Amino acid sequence: MRYVIIGNSTAAVAAIEGIRSVDNVGEITVLTDEIYEAYGRPLISYYLWGKTTPEKMHYRPADFYEKNGVLLRRGETVVSIDPERKTVALQSGEKVAYDKLLVAAGSRPFVPPMEGLETVQNKFSFMKFDDALALERAICKDSRVLVVGAGLIGLKCVEGILERVASVDVVDLADRILSSVLDEGGAATVRAFLEKKGVKFHLGDSVVAFSENEASLKSGGKIGFDVLVLAVGVRPNAELVKDAGGETSRGIVTDDRQETSLKDVYAAGDCAESVDITDGRRKVLALLPNAYYQGRTAGINMAGGEARLNDCMPLNAVGFFGLHVLTAGAYVGEVYEEHGENTYKKLFVQDGLLKGFILIGDVARAGIYTALIRERTPLDSVDFEMLRKAPALAAFAAAGRREKLAKKV
Repeated sequence: MRYVIIGNSTAAVAAIEGIRSVDNVGEITVLTDEIYEAYGRPLISYYLWGKTTPEKMHYRPADFYEKNGVLLRRGETVVSIDPERKTVALQSGEKVAYDKLLVAAGSRPFVPPMEGLETVQNKFSFMKFDDALALERAICKDSRVLVVGAGLIGLKCVEGILERVASVDVVDLADRILSSVLDEGGAATVRAFLEKKGVKFHLGDSVVAFSENEASLKSGGKIGFDVLVLAVGVRPNAELVKDAGGETSRGIVTDDRQETSLKDVYAAGDCAESVDITDGRRKVLALLPNAYYQGRTAGINMAGGEARLNDCMPLNAVGFFGLHVLTAGAYVGEVYEEHGENTYKKLFVQDGLLKGFILIGDVARAGIYTALIRERTPLDSVDFEMLRKAPALAAFAAAGRREKLAKKV
């Protein structure tokens, strides 16, 4: 069996492990346009901050590919898939044959049209290690940095560079930071923390034009800068499947086995869609845990095993200068909340189930809340009064505690 994987991040690694759990002899070829072994993409901000090294960013040990019999082909860009002939074409013109194919091509930065953007010399994205390296070469202690986008990518970039530059301004059209992740109260908590660190926010505003090293805002203000980081959003890399005749929406449409509408072609990671168990809708859940679940499910099924994915949900775990933020699920239903300095907690309950939560500051043992959502545990079967205040196994009946402790082992 010839397995070909396009991409080399979390979903690809998980797929390799899924394949090898079933098939120890099939040929696995990984095609990646990067030159690195798989690394933790969330760590690129910590690299810039000086909290980690390239060696410590490896997602798996250095001998991972050799031990799993994987041919890693770096610097290879796939330009098309031929599902009839079961080949993929590389930019070089070479064609690589497959029996089972996984598209784990990730996503790319979205840069909206902005007047005068071409006049800016030092402009960067912040999604890959190469982006971090390029940004590192451009900044110095006197740099004024403008970040367009106050989402996860933009603010992780801020964390990486803030202590290495003179100033950081952040512009976002939304009226709050992390608008796709946090509610108003949670966003205000994180914003206040970052402002104390020296970050200057321009929210509910946008850049209407650039002129070399100056940005003109819709509000009429102007921001001078030396380095520009564009972190407005991302787009799933779904074109390979779409151009081959496969079904796509915002991302690549898959079934619960991660197979696409093209026979023997699977998809996983930030380019693929899955069903969100908290609302039943199909969407791109571009989050590391989901990428791993999707990739492993795809790998097992590619190798002839049987696996189904039915527990994906929004889940974000991120930190900014030591302030931890953890969110999961949907923000619907009745709300239990607690606020404090640099702490914020909201639990969302609907139809007798925990549907979602926002935790800022104290995130200890939040895995219990996550398990309640993922396993759809009826709240009348646990001591939710206790769980609301502090997640603890003691809130479960004895049988439930034994089951959860067994899962931990």
